[in-house]
Amino acid sequence: MATLIRPREDRVFAGVCAAVAHRFGCRVLVVRVLAAAGLMFFGVGLWPYLFLWVLIPSE
Repeated sequence: MATLIRPREDRVFAGVCAAVAHRFGCRVLVVRVLAAAGLMFFGVGLWPYLFLWVLIPSE
């Protein structure tokens, strides 16, 4: 497994979804869809995203 680092080349907004996808070896699109669904349908996702944006170092 890769380390948890926000990549420069796969970013859309801050690179958090790309970092999580690369870390766990899944597709970035899947993580982005799950993050968007969590934000829209369950009302969660914004605070963890912001927290991870601050916590995960940039490449």
